[in-house]
Amino acid sequence: MKRFDIFNGDADGICALHQLRLAEPAHTDLITGAKHEVALLRRAHAQPGDSVTVLDISLDSNRDPLIALLERGVKIDYFDHHFPGPIPAHALLTTHIDTSPEMCTALIVDRHLQSRYTRWAVVAAYGDNLHPAAHRAATACALNPSDEHKLRELGEAFNYNAYGDSVVDLAVDPVEMYRAIQPYADPLEFIAATSILPELQARRTEDLELAVGLAVIRRLANGTLHILPDAAWARRVQGEFANLVARRDRTRAHAVLTARADGRYMASVRAPLDCPRGADVLCRKFGGNGRVAAAGIDRLAAARLDEFAAAFSTAFGSESGGTGGG
Repeated sequence: MKRFDIFNGDADGICALHQLRLAEPAHTDLITGAKHEVALLRRAHAQPGDSVTVLDISLDSNRDPLIALLERGVKIDYFDHHFPGPIPAHALLTTHIDTSPEMCTALIVDRHLQSRYTRWAVVAAYGDNLHPAAHRAATACALNPSDEHKLRELGEAFNYNAYGDSVVDLAVDPVEMYRAIQPYADPLEFIAATSILPELQARRTEDLELAVGLAVIRRLANGTLHILPDAAWARRVQGEFANLVARRDRTRAHAVLTARADGRYMASVRAPLDCPRGADVLCRKFGGNGRVAAAGIDRLAAARLDEFAAAFSTAFGSESGGTGGG
């Protein structure tokens, strides 16, 4: 019997898997990719009697390969916080899905494991820009402010590392990142023992400075669209830049659109942090997916940009203003 672990390559997916395998060690085939590579279940060539564990990957975006695996006799455990759509009823499928706005997959796993490795869930929650939930988890495991800040930095660095068209854009392959943290039950020990965090932070700072200086901003009444050029640094920093502008203006929604070589855009959408609803619904209208507070679109046609702006305005407020530099 073979076992497969399929996980998102961001902070949440990596930390969720790490928690689970600290508690339940297993030799598995690893399947992952950049954050936007979510159609991953089709890569699992599992046979009858094999088992698959899925973490932080949209069920709705993997419905057909999921059903095919189940019908083939593959046992599947599914941990996620994205919009799932109708969940198949099947004896071989066990789901742990919670789409609450302040829930991430690592927090779901933490609950499943009865808080055995909560510090890694703190890393994941900060990586997903869920600061209040991350702080509550940090308080529950008695982290002091200095150590909590280190875990926040690690989560944000891991999340930054996940963005790109493919793993070619990333500083560290997500499989290598997972392998790097495997020996450490405590993320503070990982931080102290490796140079990965300062290296990612330096690269992230450079990319964020470019984004702040070069983004073209389209201002809406209750939100903003930030447009970045077709460049590897822009793809890498897209999610972190979206989180940054969301934290700076909590009452409004924000979208960061990065131009692609094929003439389309990759979009990261953030609902207002003070009212984290609607991002997933908006993105699904344009072929994307995600969670209620944060979602994305892989390929938004340039010809649909005005349509997207209008739908954004409907979802989060009425449009006003124009285009400017920033």
